[in-house]
Amino acid sequence: MLESTKGIEHTRRDTQPKTGKMAKIKLVLDVLKPHQPNAFEFVQRLLAVEGVYRGKLMLEEMDEKTESTVLEIEGIDLRYEHLIETIASMGGSVHSIDEVEIHDLPDEKSADA
Repeated sequence: MLESTKGIEHTRRDTQPKTGKMAKIKLVLDVLKPHQPNAFEFVQRLLAVEGVYRGKLMLEEMDEKTESTVLEIEGIDLRYEHLIETIASMGGSVHSIDEVEIHDLPDEKSADA
């Protein structure tokens, strides 16, 4: 097995919070994925999930058919099930949730007061 700490990070800046109380969420997931799509394409597809504004994929190990990766995803009001569906649609699977960080964001009414 080839081990590597190479990673790729991609940020989308066009996501704007909607109105009302929201939460900023960061997830760190242990993901097993096939070689294709490559890391760049994998993260780009995850950025299409509603609310996601940052993605980072780091390669931990690689064998003949798969890559063991660590995926960091950040967004506003993320829906875990949408992330899992997108990962599965690319042939990947989540082995574990390694970190969850959630910050409540002030609603627009209290921020304007």
